[in-house]
Amino acid sequence: MIGNKYLQALFNYSDEDTSINQLIEILKSKDIEFINSLKSEVPDLSQCSLKELDYLTKVSAIIDYYLQMLELDVPNWLRSEKLSFKAPYYHSKRISDFEKLKLIYSSPAPFRLRNVYFDLEGIKRV
Repeated sequence: MIGNKYLQALFNYSDEDTSINQLIEILKSKDIEFINSLKSEVPDLSQCSLKELDYLTKVSAIIDYYLQMLELDVPNWLRSEKLSFKAPYYHSKRISDFEKLKLIYSSPAPFRLRNVYFDLEGIKRV
């Protein structure tokens, strides 16, 4: 069980892309309740299923990135070694090997740290 009510609700979406889009909207709107919950409702990673850890690894990269862009403190749990993939994970399923290599070298640290790669243009909000 994830333990953070906001992240648990996002995890429970039937479509992961929709969940990630909703997370980005929450972060871009600087939802203070959500941001505070990241400090007060810390997930117990040892109690999470593999599917939950997989999800948390993907979203922790996005959360870390956005919190840094908003110049907010990043809770320590978001940088746990448990929230990292051994093999690179590319969110976009239709990219060439060249594009994958480009993402590895051009992605900010929050993504490289976790071995999670998103096209930053794809996660921007106007």
